[in-house]
Amino acid sequence: MVTEMLSLPCDRLLSHRQLACCHTYCGIPLEGKNMLIYSNMDKDNKPLLLTGHHGEISAMTFGKLSGPVLLCSASPDYIIVWDIELCHRRTQEGKVAAGTVIGTLLGEVVHLSFCFSDERVAACSGSTLYILSSKRHEVIFTFTNHLGPLTSAEFCPWNKNILVTTSEDRTFKVLDLKTEAVCYQSFVLSGSPLLSVFFLEENRHLITGSTDGQLWCFSVPDDHKCHLVSKMDLQKMEKRHLQHQGTVSDPAGFSEQLAEDKVDTSKPVLKMATCSSLIDTNNVHKKDNSWLCIGSSDGLYVVELATSELLTAFYFKDYPILSISMVGSWSISPGWNDSMVFLVSSMFTPCVALLELRLCVLRSTLACGEGFSVFPSSPPVLESPLSAEFKRKEPEHPKKKGGVKEQPLVFHSKVKSSGYTSAPRGLLLRDYPADSAAPTIPHTNLSIANKPIHCLQYSGDGKQILCGLGDSSVLLYKSSLTGNPTVYTGHDKPVGSVSWSLNRQWWLSASEDQSLRIWTHGSPEPAIIMGNSMFSKPVRSAQFYYLDKFLLLASGPSLYLYLYNVDITRDNIKRYQQRSVVKLAKCITSTSATDITALSAINDFFSSVSDIVLACGSDRSIQVFDMNRGCVAAAIPDAHSRSIHCITQNKGSMFSTQAPDSYNLFLTSAVTDGVKMWDLRSLRCVRRYENHLNRCHPCSAAISPCGRFIASGSEDNCAYVYDIRSSSYLHKLQKHSDTVLSVAFNPATPQ
Repeated sequence: MVTEMLSLPCDRLLSHRQLACCHTYCGIPLEGKNMLIYSNMDKDNKPLLLTGHHGEISAMTFGKLSGPVLLCSASPDYIIVWDIELCHRRTQEGKVAAGTVIGTLLGEVVHLSFCFSDERVAACSGSTLYILSSKRHEVIFTFTNHLGPLTSAEFCPWNKNILVTTSEDRTFKVLDLKTEAVCYQSFVLSGSPLLSVFFLEENRHLITGSTDGQLWCFSVPDDHKCHLVSKMDLQKMEKRHLQHQGTVSDPAGFSEQLAEDKVDTSKPVLKMATCSSLIDTNNVHKKDNSWLCIGSSDGLYVVELATSELLTAFYFKDYPILSISMVGSWSISPGWNDSMVFLVSSMFTPCVALLELRLCVLRSTLACGEGFSVFPSSPPVLESPLSAEFKRKEPEHPKKKGGVKEQPLVFHSKVKSSGYTSAPRGLLLRDYPADSAAPTIPHTNLSIANKPIHCLQYSGDGKQILCGLGDSSVLLYKSSLTGNPTVYTGHDKPVGSVSWSLNRQWWLSASEDQSLRIWTHGSPEPAIIMGNSMFSKPVRSAQFYYLDKFLLLASGPSLYLYLYNVDITRDNIKRYQQRSVVKLAKCITSTSATDITALSAINDFFSSVSDIVLACGSDRSIQVFDMNRGCVAAAIPDAHSRSIHCITQNKGSMFSTQAPDSYNLFLTSAVTDGVKMWDLRSLRCVRRYENHLNRCHPCSAAISPCGRFIASGSEDNCAYVYDIRSSSYLHKLQKHSDTVLSVAFNPATPQ
């Protein structure tokens, strides 16, 4: 997968020098003052020799444009820009190749960078930043506001007047070159110096990395006031990646092997780039844009930015054919033929190597096998728990008596039409607007109790809201929150779960008192009470399932599937007798035998054929239950760093329609670990949302009916709304008096 194209011995150590590499050329210093430019396309060509510096060359970089190919080199005496094609022609004509001196006596330059139009060059020397013209000897701008030496500087790809600098003072600054002012100055990010910075143009983010392997991703809005999106630790990501690989391949002996092989080494973030090649201009491999290549001292790391997870790592020690085992500096560039090229210098030996990574091989390695879908491929089997039914009594057929047979109950010759020949009536349901903006304007603020609201849910038509309270009661409101609510009492402990039936005729509530109750309209008494030691532990989550055919609930390590029949008729003399009945259809125990903390299943629209139930365990795992066969079909170990307290699927609503694959997405939330979005088809995390605050309370998350937004509760008295395609939040809904524990979207209107 990683091949060595060139191995170049040097006359001195270049471990901490900035080397130059682009898709066609690579350059290294020779004898300190000169440079050799090699062709990446034809390794047999004689390298181009460039002379002109009198001091030792400390930094080199190629321009951003493909033509003409410009090279900038720096030494304590000169900063020179070279036109490589022009230098080739002059050499072929027998003349001495010459460049343009754009700066003199600027000190030891540690980093050079072209802007995206190749008109300006940024040079970092000590704690001073110089902005130079690439065409003539001119210092456009000088900046000396850092408290320590600069380590890197990069131009913004979507705004030519914006530049970001990093420094050993552990901060970065966003500069406006037009106004010559600092737009943003970060806080001290780490105890280690910042080494590199990289812009992500697609989502307008910047990433900076430090010498201890920490990475910070910030959003860069139009006002350039950066907001932290995510923080990553290369060592922790590597540990999780190795643990996952060991769990899959050899769960028994991996932990011992990991402990034996563990060596504490720093992983400096020397260079960053997205996984892309020059032929991907049509975005055929658009998914690769979220893959970040990180060059460190021991190898190359490929990180999924959307999930902050390590996809794979290429360690130089695993490639004995390479001439370098530890790297001091990196230069990364997209290459031809779906590849990337890297120019690396050895940490301890005077050697430089040109490496190539084939992206097609990388994609095939990271390709996932077949997972699951909410749309099953076969009907329920005969012995499936989903085929369970109540035993029906045989009806008694009385003997028929002679007499007049049944006649139509009309007394005239004409019968009123049933309406098939009349014009159709107007639609009763209005579609949910697919292009609506996220809800941001406060509509109603209502204080209903001195106890927390643990859960809430809209009815399927969006006209009513159920609220489960910490004082063991359930409140039923109109969706406008006007008028007095209907209060349902009977539980002895806080209500942790509420759920509407599909026909909205009844609803259920589950509590910490190890009971479940089903309520109906117009009756203050429950139609069904499931308690009396039926469950040994509290009912953590419960809902209607399979088009209201079953009750689905979790208690302890078991998942219960009950048939039920609601009979609201009562004998006034024997009111204590419950005529409604329930029957256990299936009880499935989780594979790890740990308590189930949350579950989710689709009851409406697709559950007439859907047999997938998702459950989360206290061991931090996610388990996929196949209810058709009554077993655990798959498990995702260590899905979060803490046990998951909320899981919710993209269920849509009767008012909206989404692409079929969208219904395979689901969310999980865990304390201190944010919200993760998963794809059921691959059983992999596809995005992470961490802008909200969740350190101790079980804040829930929800997906909008249109499938475009995500909402999450937060402990800073706000609710956060995310674009499902981006990890940075869209809106911060304030004016709450306390921690926002539960959120829900109205299925009918954008609320």
